[in-house]
Amino acid sequence: MELRRLGRSGLRVSRYALGTLTWGRDTDEHDAREQLEIFVEAGGTLIDTAASYGEGASEELLGRLLDKSVPRADVVIATKAGRSGPFGQDVDDVSRKMLLDQLDDSLDRLDVDYVDLWQVHTWHDGTPLEETLSALDYAVATGRARYVGVSNYAGWQTAWAAAHQAAAPGRTSIISTQVEYSLVQRGVEREVVPAARQFGIGLLPWSPLGRGVLTGKYRRGTPADSRAAASHMAGFVDQYLDARSRQIVEAVCTAADGLGVQPLQVALAWVRDRPGVAAPLLGARTTTQLRTQLASDDIELPDEIRTALDEVSAAAA
Repeated sequence: MELRRLGRSGLRVSRYALGTLTWGRDTDEHDAREQLEIFVEAGGTLIDTAASYGEGASEELLGRLLDKSVPRADVVIATKAGRSGPFGQDVDDVSRKMLLDQLDDSLDRLDVDYVDLWQVHTWHDGTPLEETLSALDYAVATGRARYVGVSNYAGWQTAWAAAHQAAAPGRTSIISTQVEYSLVQRGVEREVVPAARQFGIGLLPWSPLGRGVLTGKYRRGTPADSRAAASHMAGFVDQYLDARSRQIVEAVCTAADGLGVQPLQVALAWVRDRPGVAAPLLGARTTTQLRTQLASDDIELPDEIRTALDEVSAAAA
């Protein structure tokens, strides 16, 4: 798998990242071990988790697997802080105390001395940005993190944070931003992507499959075992079951039929090669799903297909 620089930093990561949102909850230790080994065998290096995933269960599971399934030195570990509580009911707190407390807890759960990339999980108006960013500086200065980034920041928030860090010597540059980005969610191209590219920040798209919609599984209704069928997740998916998204999904499926591949592989290849993108996050509950997603690494979309997808999915002005 190709390695890419994350933003303008010297850190090189695989062009796909392994997401672990479901680890410790929907993905048990056996499947997590297989996913990790398959991902690394395919050349993957970047593994993303967060303190809030499964209320720490994701980090704990990853910590048990490091050095037993894959060498710690072979992977780039990214985690996030600033949210707590079960998925879907998170409480945001990006104060210096909360962030650094969560980082220490993350290091304990992961059973490591440092993480390669530490990210603020969300913006919060109740905390001065300077305080939040000072926690990132402290984490790097004390060796707890090698690099830092942000997540779910708007364009102006991304630019403000990056400019603040660049304004004085000794501050740690922000090298990444995690944002939702897919064929059905291109709103980030208005402000976030230009801000990130201006300041040399690499994009890490989450939900590159449009919360599962771009797999094509909802074309004929809602499968009983899908996210949209679960009461606590239906609202997460429903916004992408509209007429516009259906049109995009049909275009993706047509392209996939023509190439002889899966729709999700077309969708992943499209976002993977968007300007500024470093590594989309792959989210798989099973090893079969992960293998299918990793197969997109061999796909290069023809220009005519990419142009057609660009046009059908263009964000409203």
